[in-house]
Amino acid sequence: MKKIPLHWKIIIGMLLGIIFGFIMNAVSGQKFVADWIAPFGTIFINLLKLIAVPLILASLIKGISDLKDISKIRDMGLRTISIYIGTTMVAIVIGLSIVNLVKPGTGMPADTIENIKLKYENDAGVVDKINMATATKGAGPLQPLVDIFPSNIIQSMGDTKMLQVIFFALFVGICLLLIPEEKAKPMVDIFDSLNEVVMKMVDVIMLFAPYAVFALMANVIIAFDDTEILLKLLQYALCVVAGLALMIGFYLLLVRIYAKKSPLWFLNRISPAQLLAFSTSSSAATLPVTMERVEEHIGVDKEVSGFVLPVGATVNMDGTSLYQGIAAVFIMQVIWPEGLGFTNQLVIVLTALLASIGSAAVPSAGMVMLVIVLESINFPSELLPIGLALIFAVDRPLDMCRTVVNVTGDATVSMLVAKSLDKLHEPHPKEWDDNYHAVK
Repeated sequence: MKKIPLHWKIIIGMLLGIIFGFIMNAVSGQKFVADWIAPFGTIFINLLKLIAVPLILASLIKGISDLKDISKIRDMGLRTISIYIGTTMVAIVIGLSIVNLVKPGTGMPADTIENIKLKYENDAGVVDKINMATATKGAGPLQPLVDIFPSNIIQSMGDTKMLQVIFFALFVGICLLLIPEEKAKPMVDIFDSLNEVVMKMVDVIMLFAPYAVFALMANVIIAFDDTEILLKLLQYALCVVAGLALMIGFYLLLVRIYAKKSPLWFLNRISPAQLLAFSTSSSAATLPVTMERVEEHIGVDKEVSGFVLPVGATVNMDGTSLYQGIAAVFIMQVIWPEGLGFTNQLVIVLTALLASIGSAAVPSAGMVMLVIVLESINFPSELLPIGLALIFAVDRPLDMCRTVVNVTGDATVSMLVAKSLDKLHEPHPKEWDDNYHAVK
């Protein structure tokens, strides 16, 4: 198995997990999967989350201190945010174009709508998403800005509040530039060493990835207990998948034209992160692997990847934005066709753009933001639970797909920024056992 590339091992684990999940569904083995298989997937995600914050701190502080020039931070930040906003706008436009062209919600049978309503309208998951969105919307207009600045960085790291951790790391990195180099060097060396240790931890954790993906996929499959409703929502789901595929095609076009790299070369090197994004539905949990692939296998300098990727995992949600555009219009096509107008769709574009920046990098956060998008166009509040119920059954598999786009977008933008700053070089991959012979 050692000679098989990692992405093929993960694909094999994924396929076996899907097959195993269907078998367990057929023999009523859901409890066995939940008790004895799923925990291994949870352990794997926990390990990735464990190293995410130390990795952001180490790579960002080391990267900023290596720039030696504060003006370079401004240039990199402006390029990063500008490109992220641009790709998000493209994603929303692609989503709205597809859903208006295909019209998947037009003509849905009334009995299907009623069945979905009865099954999911009062589902705890739907109610929870509405409550979370209400709490988010109820905050003041400057609350997102306030949330960037931590009062207790230890608590922020414990709660994995990425923007607060990024702000702290930027603050420390800039202050290291503002003190004499001989005084900054001991601390820079500490974070440089920490970065190397955490990246090695990524290599070791990834040895377990194929088995963890098996567990994660088996657990996902046993959750799909109503295939009839899933089939009836297939046209809507295919619209989302088609939009996401077009978005990946757009990224590959940027890689070919601007970064001057082969799209197949890029996909081959980023695929383990994409597969993990699909399995975990969390760009935050995938962040350590994304950083390892971008730095060691694509060749982006640490000072660029250390800034662009953590910021992207928090503010760049192209897949989520595309999904919100399609989902919002689909829901209106089914139960509120009178709301379909150019003005409302323009509001959807702007709100989805802003909502994607505040969307948490965790599973199903897109549905919370969808509520805010719908409320921005004065969608009837009494229809909101029905609207979410319409798409709730297929949200998890679509969430898995859109997380792949989010992670691919982060990697693409890191390449573009690195290319523009002349920080893209030949990759030098490392293996988990590079130094093993010296200590065994």
